[in-house]
Amino acid sequence: MGLIAGVDIGNFTTEVALAQHDRGDVKFIGSACVETSGIKGTPQNFAGIKNALSAAVDKLDVTLQDIDTLCLNDATPVIGDLSMSTVTETLITDSAMIGHNPTTPGGVGIGCGKTVSIDDLLNCSKGAKVIAVVPQGISFDQAAQKINAAAKLKIDVQGAIVQNNDGVLISNRLNRIIPIVDEVIQIEDVPIGRPALVEVAEIGRDITELCNPYSIATYLDLSAEDTKKIAPIAITLIGNKSAVVIKTPSGSIEQKTIPLGKLRAAGKEYTREIDLNLGAESIMPQIEKIAPLMDVSGEPGTAVGGMLAGIKQTLSRIANQPFDNITVRDLYAIDTLVPQKVTGGIAGEYALNKAIALSAMVWTDTSLMGSLFEKLQNDLNIALHIGGTEANMALLGALTTPGVEEPLVVLDMGAGSIDAARSDTQGNVKAVHLAGAGDMVTMLIDSELGINNPTLAENIKIYPAAKVESPFHIRLEDDTLQFFRDPLKSDLFGRVVLLKQNAEMIPVPKEVSLKNLVAVRKNAKKNVFIPNVTRALKRILPAGNIRTIDRIVLLGGCALDYEIPAMISEVLLKDYGVVTGRGNTRAKLGPRNAVATGLILSFCNKKVGPDNEA
Repeated sequence: MGLIAGVDIGNFTTEVALAQHDRGDVKFIGSACVETSGIKGTPQNFAGIKNALSAAVDKLDVTLQDIDTLCLNDATPVIGDLSMSTVTETLITDSAMIGHNPTTPGGVGIGCGKTVSIDDLLNCSKGAKVIAVVPQGISFDQAAQKINAAAKLKIDVQGAIVQNNDGVLISNRLNRIIPIVDEVIQIEDVPIGRPALVEVAEIGRDITELCNPYSIATYLDLSAEDTKKIAPIAITLIGNKSAVVIKTPSGSIEQKTIPLGKLRAAGKEYTREIDLNLGAESIMPQIEKIAPLMDVSGEPGTAVGGMLAGIKQTLSRIANQPFDNITVRDLYAIDTLVPQKVTGGIAGEYALNKAIALSAMVWTDTSLMGSLFEKLQNDLNIALHIGGTEANMALLGALTTPGVEEPLVVLDMGAGSIDAARSDTQGNVKAVHLAGAGDMVTMLIDSELGINNPTLAENIKIYPAAKVESPFHIRLEDDTLQFFRDPLKSDLFGRVVLLKQNAEMIPVPKEVSLKNLVAVRKNAKKNVFIPNVTRALKRILPAGNIRTIDRIVLLGGCALDYEIPAMISEVLLKDYGVVTGRGNTRAKLGPRNAVATGLILSFCNKKVGPDNEA
C-alpha cells in the first residue's frame, strides 16, 4: 500500500492531504496547513511544502521517506499579493491647516485674523484682528496675561494657536472667551503675518464653519479657484472639535498633480486604452469585453505606469526571466478613498482622495515551476505528479462534501485570487482564475483607515471589534454589552479593540473609531468579493446566466471568514435565486484542503474516497 500526498500552494497557505492507495482504493489519513514560503509558484515555496509535509506525517506513524508520490498543480505561477497597489492623484493645496482634534481645546467660537507671535502681540496696532501663536517656552499664565493686556490696548485677539496642552488653562484666565487650539507640535511651521481662522466647537458638537469651503472662502475672501484648492482641507475637518486654516503666500506651495494615467489592455483579438480617471465602474466592463487578457501595461510617467512596471520588474528579478516574459493576465479595479498627506499642513494632516485599487494577476512561463519541481525531487527523492488546474482539483475536492453532486459550481476564494469552476452532469468542466480576493481586502482596510500596518489590517479583516468603555465592560460592534469579572488592562480603556480567540484584545490606533472601522471592513469585503464573484460566475456559465446554476460550494480561506460567505449568499439568493454553502471537504475539514484532496483523487482516478483521518 503506497502513500500519496497532494500539495496545494496558495498565496497565503500551503495545504497538504495524505492518503494511502492500493489498487485504486483511496483512504485519506492526514492533512496539514502551513504558511506559504515566498511567492507562489517559485522555488521559494520549497520550505513551506516541506514544512507542510512534515506537519502532516508527524501526526502519523510514517515519515517523509514513506511518501511514494507527490501531486502538485499543473499551474503557471500566479502572483497576486505583489501586484496590489493603490494609485491616486496627489493633491497639494496652497493653504496650511491644523485639524488634529486636541482632546481639550480652549474656549469656543470662531476667530479670524493675522497670525502674530505672542512676543510681538503688544506691538500690534489698535483695532488689529490677530491670532496669537504661543510656542512652548511661554507658560499658560504668561500667555493669558499678554492676551488680556492686548485687549486693554484695543488689540482684537480673535483666537490662539498653542504648542503646549494649555488651551483650557489659558482660556480660564482670559477676560474674554476666544477659540484656542493647542497641542500643535510643529508650531514653528505656523507662518506669521498670514490670514488665519481658528474654530472651537461647543462641548458635544463638531465645528461647522471650517469644514465648509465656502465659509473659509467668505472669511478669507478667496476666489473661486482658491476655494477649489482648499476644498480638500474642509473635507478633512468634518467631524473635528477644533481646527485652524491659514492662508499661505501665493505660490509658496505649488499645486502638483501626479496623473493616474491610462492602461493599455491587450486581449486575444484587440487592444484597448483605458483611462483610470473614469473609475472602476467604467474600467471593469472594458476589461471584461476584451477578456481573456494577454497583457496589461501602464502609461509611462504616471502612477499606474510605475506601479505595473514595478510589479513586472520584481517578478522578473525573482524568476530570473526577461521583463518581456512577465505578463498581466487579469486585472481587478475598485474605487476607493485613501488618506493623502496635505502638503502645507503643519500637524500631519491628511485629506481623503479618490483612488483606484488594483489587483493584477501576473504570469510567467512554466520554467519557474520547473525549478521548484527539480528542487523537490532532488531533496525529497519523491516521485512527482503534476495534476490539473486548481479549479478542476477544487471541484473534485468539493464533491467530498456530504450532500454535493454534479452538476456543480465551486468558488475557491483565497488570498490572491478567486477560482471558479463549473462541472456539468457529463463531467465537462469550465474554469477561470481571476485576480482580487482576501489580500485586496486587507490592502483596502490598510489604506482607507490610514494605519500603514498590513498585519493589523489583516487582523481587522479577520476579527470582530469592540470599544472598551470601562475596566469591566466593552460595547460590541452590534451595540450589545459584554461584562467581565476581572478588570481589563488599563491601557485598553477607551480604546477600540479587536476580539481574538481566548479573550485576547488587540488595540487599534486611537484615531480609528469603532463605527468607521466596521464600515471600512464591511465595505472592503463587499466591494472586493461581490462584483468579483459575479464576474467569475458569468465567465464560466453559458451566456453568463447565473440563474442556471444548481448549487454553489464555497471553498478556500476566505470561505472561513465570518462575514464574506454570508454576503455572497445573500446577494446570490436575492438577485439570482441561487443557494450557496460552505464546503466541508471529506466531511470534516470545512472549506479547506479541497485542492490538495482533489489532486489525490485525480491521480487515483477517483471522485470520492473513504476517510480514515483522525
